[in-house]
Amino acid sequence: MRPTTTTALALAGTALALPAGVALADTNDDPPSPAESALAAPFAGHLTLNAQMRAERREVLVERLTPRIIRTERKTARVKGADFSPRAHERRLRGDSPRELRAALKQSRRELRRAKSAAATGQAPAAAGAAPPHLEAIAACESGGDYSTNTGNGFYGAYQFTQETWAAVGGTGNPAAASPAEQDKRAAMLYAQQGSSPWPVCGQ
Repeated sequence: MRPTTTTALALAGTALALPAGVALADTNDDPPSPAESALAAPFAGHLTLNAQMRAERREVLVERLTPRIIRTERKTARVKGADFSPRAHERRLRGDSPRELRAALKQSRRELRRAKSAAATGQAPAAAGAAPPHLEAIAACESGGDYSTNTGNGFYGAYQFTQETWAAVGGTGNPAAASPAEQDKRAAMLYAQQGSSPWPVCGQ
């Protein structure tokens, strides 16, 4: 058999052994064909490296911020002499984004400073002895017992009333602007009507 025929058959055999769509490299270094590029593309449905890194960073931030918020709120409850449930707070924070958790931590630290300031000047916490124990626990869980809480998320006051719920129990104006006694009264009315269902996490 002639050498040229042997060489041609060897090249043909090599081409057949390669995966479909992959051609022998040209000697002129042409750019890869679309078929060759497709083989190098990532598998469909797989996260890119950047997406994986973003997801991991988000998870790290959530794991770092959540315990800080709970520790701060525990300190606030201790200063105010209120009950505190770490599990209830953890359930409340579950699913929040890092941005929401940062805002919650900032709010918790502000409330802790206010509570310490009130304790240093000898002022009794507004909720001390003013509400039944079950309502005190709800207020401590919902807002750290802060009757003036207004974070702009549509929930107001110690019991995190919505405007609609507040109006349904006879409240007027912004719940966060009402006195502690007024908020306790409206919360007691709501509890008498619906039990703990308006507070699905903190009412447990």
